[in-house]
Amino acid sequence: MIRRLVVVGAGGFGRETVDVVEAINGLEPSFDLLGVLDDSPSDLNLQRLRDRNVDYLGSLAEWLPLGRQAEYVVAIGSPSIRRRISEHLDSAGFHAASLIHPHAIIGSRVTLAKGSIVCGGVHISTNCSIGAHVHLNPNCTVGHDAVIGDYVSVNPGAVISGEVNVFPDALVGAGAVVLQGLEVGEGAVIGASACVVKNVATAAIVKGVPAR
Repeated sequence: MIRRLVVVGAGGFGRETVDVVEAINGLEPSFDLLGVLDDSPSDLNLQRLRDRNVDYLGSLAEWLPLGRQAEYVVAIGSPSIRRRISEHLDSAGFHAASLIHPHAIIGSRVTLAKGSIVCGGVHISTNCSIGAHVHLNPNCTVGHDAVIGDYVSVNPGAVISGEVNVFPDALVGAGAVVLQGLEVGEGAVIGASACVVKNVATAAIVKGVPAR
């Protein structure tokens, strides 16, 4: 069955998410991509959507009253904004889809909650739990027995080692490494290329090698 889908977010990750949808459909037609929603897209991003023949559907406020039924994914990097939008769409009766690029590697006994986006080159090891509305950006790695909370963003090339617990709304920057068995607190931000060698407190911002 072909499922109707809208992508929320016209920026770079929104268009990367369109790539994921197209890759999925390239193997087996699965989604009818209606287009992209964005409350304030730049002229450049609108042109980039037009260049690839993807429809801009307007803002959420303009689109929701039309009553068009579709699943959604929120392709916006900020965990807090992603949470706000998804909760608004859920309360309006919409349901989130999960997207997995066919070139992602998914191990055994992995659970993936609604609304999550797994890009190409991602490697999720065995016995991992991936929460709702998580972004796993290209070429990041999630080690064995890791728990990734709701609305977490793991940016390109980051490495989450085995048995790590990343709490909701955290962001792990591009190329960062979180060593085995550690915790990353709710809403924490780990800077790009940081090496995390101890637990990260709630809402902390850490960077560097070692991260502090």
